Amino acid sequence: MSNWNASREAATEEVRGARIREGLTWDQIAAHIDRPLLWTIAALLGSHPVPQAEAERTGTLLDLSAAAVAALQQQPYRLEGDAMRNDPTIYRFYELLAVYGPALKEAIHEEFGDGIMSAINCNVELSRREDPDGDRVRVVIDGKFLKYQW
Repeated sequence: MSNWNASREAATEEVRGARIREGLTWDQIAAHIDRPLLWTIAALLGSHPVPQAEAERTGTLLDLSAAAVAALQQQPYRLEGDAMRNDPTIYRFYELLAVYGPALKEAIHEEFGDGIMSAINCNVELSRREDPDGDRVRVVIDGKFLKYQW
């Protein structure tokens, strides 16, 4: 494991433990640093660098070590290997893309032309929709269309 991975993983574990210790929800943390909920969770779990001001506010709120606050600000390495596929919830997103990915690609090309939906310039929202057969998970990905420039 690289030094970056070790320090970033330690910061993630420190954040997880502190959140529980302080009795805070992810939503409360997101509101405290004035960032979207899913961005906040992803960033604090290591998928995005956290800007210095937000990292420091998070550190104060959760009483994090200086090393953890510094690690939160580092540029991450995203999705190393297949380890993420071991979690059943995350695996279902892989499964969803395996089934619907080609159809989504075709529909995007038909609607917008030759290009891609940005995963860098996007918003992701999660909500619950009540249903008599069991509550539904609603995930909305609002990504910028980027036209290929040939």
